[in-house]
Amino acid sequence: MTPPLAYKIAVLVFLENSAGEHLLMLRAKPPNFGAWSPIGGKLETTLGESPFECAVRETAEETGFAITAGDLHLFAMIAEKAYEGHAHWLMFLFRCRRPIPALPPDIKEGKFAFFTRAAVDTLPIPETDRKALWPIYDQYRGKFVALKADCAPGRPVTVEIEEITPGTRSTH
Repeated sequence: MTPPLAYKIAVLVFLENSAGEHLLMLRAKPPNFGAWSPIGGKLETTLGESPFECAVRETAEETGFAITAGDLHLFAMIAEKAYEGHAHWLMFLFRCRRPIPALPPDIKEGKFAFFTRAAVDTLPIPETDRKALWPIYDQYRGKFVALKADCAPGRPVTVEIEEITPGTRSTH
């Protein structure tokens, strides 16, 4: 019998510069080693960290860019079942409303570069990013959507919408 998979909770933060180019990291460690992806990381669950707190912390840790929760728009939540066959992930996807002022220096997790949205599609990116995350970003970045994805190895990735909330609050 296959042992149960762990459930991990993480955030991804979509950052752009003032030209509208996306900041991506070429990952130097698993998961997603050798692939370009938005910054992010796992919630500090033992500290009771919220997804917004995690997004603020990860942005500062990985890029040096100090933001607040008010700078963020949560545009998607996606439950990924059996990602790479190693774990289930609950991912919170944020878009930062403030442009990042400069390219961050390389860190142990990887190196950074800016890309136009069209260029992102030509990069080595994780399959779930290509089939789910970037299309979700394109369609819902100003709204909110909850999704679930089946990422089990050996099968095509399937994504199902569970809820869509139109528009965004502008109180931040």
